[in-house]
Amino acid sequence: MEAMDFRREGLRSARGAVGRVKAAGLRRDERGCVNGAACRMQAVDLKPGGFGAGEKWRARVGLLAGSKPWISACTGLFAARARCYFYAPLPNTQGSVDFPTVEFEYGDTDSRGAELAELYSYTEEPELSTNRRCFEEEFCPQGMGSVFSAPRHRAAPRPTHRSVPSAARGRQWPELDTAQQRAQILRLLEGLEVVSRERRLRAARAILYLAQGVFGDCESEGDVLHWSRHNSFLLYQLGTFSAFLELLSMEIDNSQACSSALRKPAISLADSTELRVLLSVMYLLVENIRVELETDPPEWKSCRETFRTELSFPMRSDEPFALLLFTMVTKFCSGHAPHFPMKKVLLLLWKVLLPLMKQDSLDIYNERDPFKNDETGVDEEEGDEVDGGIEGELDLMERDALLPTIPAQRPPIERVSFPKGLPWAPKVRQKDIEHFLEASRNKFIGFTLGQDTETLIGLPRPIHESVKTLKQHKYVSISDVQIKNEEELEKCPMSLGEEEVQETPCEVLYRAMLYNLPQYMIALLKILLAAAPTSKAKTDSINILADVLPEEMPITVLQSMKLGIDVNRHKEIIVKSISALLLLLLKHFKLNHIYQFEYVSQHLVFANCIPLILKFFNQNIMSYITAKNSISVLDYPHCTVHELPELTAESLEAGDNNQFCWRNLFSCINLLRILNKLTKWKHSRTMMLVVFKSAPILKRALKVKQAMMQLYVLKLLKIQTKYLGRQWRKSNMKTMSAIYQKVRHRMNDDWAYGNDIDARPWDFQAEECTLRASIEAFNSRRYDKPQDSEFAPVDNCLQSVLGQRLELPEDFHYSYELWLEREVFSQPIRWEELLRYQ
Repeated sequence: MEAMDFRREGLRSARGAVGRVKAAGLRRDERGCVNGAACRMQAVDLKPGGFGAGEKWRARVGLLAGSKPWISACTGLFAARARCYFYAPLPNTQGSVDFPTVEFEYGDTDSRGAELAELYSYTEEPELSTNRRCFEEEFCPQGMGSVFSAPRHRAAPRPTHRSVPSAARGRQWPELDTAQQRAQILRLLEGLEVVSRERRLRAARAILYLAQGVFGDCESEGDVLHWSRHNSFLLYQLGTFSAFLELLSMEIDNSQACSSALRKPAISLADSTELRVLLSVMYLLVENIRVELETDPPEWKSCRETFRTELSFPMRSDEPFALLLFTMVTKFCSGHAPHFPMKKVLLLLWKVLLPLMKQDSLDIYNERDPFKNDETGVDEEEGDEVDGGIEGELDLMERDALLPTIPAQRPPIERVSFPKGLPWAPKVRQKDIEHFLEASRNKFIGFTLGQDTETLIGLPRPIHESVKTLKQHKYVSISDVQIKNEEELEKCPMSLGEEEVQETPCEVLYRAMLYNLPQYMIALLKILLAAAPTSKAKTDSINILADVLPEEMPITVLQSMKLGIDVNRHKEIIVKSISALLLLLLKHFKLNHIYQFEYVSQHLVFANCIPLILKFFNQNIMSYITAKNSISVLDYPHCTVHELPELTAESLEAGDNNQFCWRNLFSCINLLRILNKLTKWKHSRTMMLVVFKSAPILKRALKVKQAMMQLYVLKLLKIQTKYLGRQWRKSNMKTMSAIYQKVRHRMNDDWAYGNDIDARPWDFQAEECTLRASIEAFNSRRYDKPQDSEFAPVDNCLQSVLGQRLELPEDFHYSYELWLEREVFSQPIRWEELLRYQ
């Protein structure tokens, strides 16, 4: 093991399976190593009196409140040690940039087991035994014999969290019928209403054990997942989610816990115990109920729809549940609640929004885009004859990631009988036709006709044919229709009347988020910045590790390595949840109304989202995608039903055998899609890509041989090629060829030469100002309901006006005579003006 120098002096280790370890101490003494595969080390406290654990030690090292920066978010003496494992390049590259093709299938989420496993950090693993013990202590039902009659004094052994053998505990949870299971859950729910905080926590832990799948009664991971799903539906039907929502609201408003966390120099898992239990139960319910299976009984399907409605529309309060979670995010980022477990909050927020909106793994606009659906005539093997990529960076795009599957019945001889075309159909906007006619009229006639695209008098015959071809490929997007309707509503508010707005989940969410939406976007980007691997730790940055740091810090190399992996995994999960959350909001707000999407986009741009994403990609992206920050034997539910092997430094360093990390590649694609949505048809934002020198950063990302990721990288390069100059295009001809082959183009798109009218240096600030004015007009018209509107009806009847009752202050009658004298009798009447107005 090689480690980076922390300060000056060396640290020697005994020769063993791990090898020679070099690290530097925080102060002065030489450290020794004990022989063994784990290479256990002793460290010295910052004071000569020995090694101290707990809050004082963490505060001295400077994890949260100290002056020293955090290195790679790893804690303790061996912070630098963890850094050299997790972002190393592939071992078989041999100095070549020709990386293997990544077999990755993009989707809304990972597998259900992986999504459940990412809820827990490895430092939370001992709490599984605690949940099991609370369950056994709470379940002593009368009249049911020896059910759950486990001895209370027997502690759960460390390896498998199985405190008592199944045969010794009598009947098990799976052996109970539904009525008995309901009775036990109702008894547990009663425990949530007691005054004692400790008793409520025990009941909540017992319910959490049920939601985790009663793993003590299961023999395999499949059984755990099955009973977790079964119990989740049962818990929801009995009102568990509503009960936990009330407890969560109480914990959020718990000012005592917030002030206690603010006074502490370092925050650990113990400061967020109640919140983590509540959020874990709610996450398990949402995730298990959200997933649809063909074998689900009818009552589960109706239960799912009821749950989706409950999450979409506010039932008992004036705001949807997602807004409560957004409030937790802003409260955490403002520093008022540093103990909030942000990873669990963000994961739950993402999974709550996912079932509210349509669950599409690909872009939702494909459903309404006839050009994107009519692409089945392209051969799958078309790319076989194309050259092997861009300097070892581009591979052949897998056609199934871009096009629908080709029917297998087609004879293979047709593949060579017809010429091969581009894998997309060209599209033309109305604006493109107007620009083409404007240029043609200026050239041949000498004047223009504005937006008239029908009059072709005076133009030569080839121009007529060109306009006809353009109109055949004309594409009117949903956004164009919505913008046109909005312009008509602004021009004719009286004649068109009030707009009828459909109460969709997107509409309800946007209306609830509207006035605090800038704060929500800034908070999410702050957390994303803190979790990015390229960010340097600062003393004033927010601490996102409150729900991963243990109370006792590691004192051995093995513990430090495990914590380093856990911290890096924790950050990756946060990046994954935020990227998926932002993409989900942008996609579905755009479908609901274009100006809702533009409002979110503009605040993301104002909060420096574009340079933040570019900073994220300004790293060794292959190392990030192939990072192995996971310990598979500690993942849920594997750790609950299998004997845990002895962990060694070699096993931690080796990681798993996966070719890539699913969540990291998922995050990269999401961030690229967000960047595409922010910059599409926005020349001012495209110029930001040019100013921040994104071209070399994006070109390095092409090393990842995955079709979908390469597609979005090429899209970002395409929109800025006209600004990069002729020399860049000349020296990157393979990139230009790949853009031409893989990316859809407009029929008269002059993207490769820079002669387009949009490439001229216009006032880009005016473009953003015009867009902002349109957004404010939309929000004001639809969501602001002023009482004194200029379009409100006026009462012209004198008797009706005099007969209205006015609200007067209570003390008005005491000063009524003085008011008459001052306002009526002493004021001269100007008859000329009065008669003139009449």
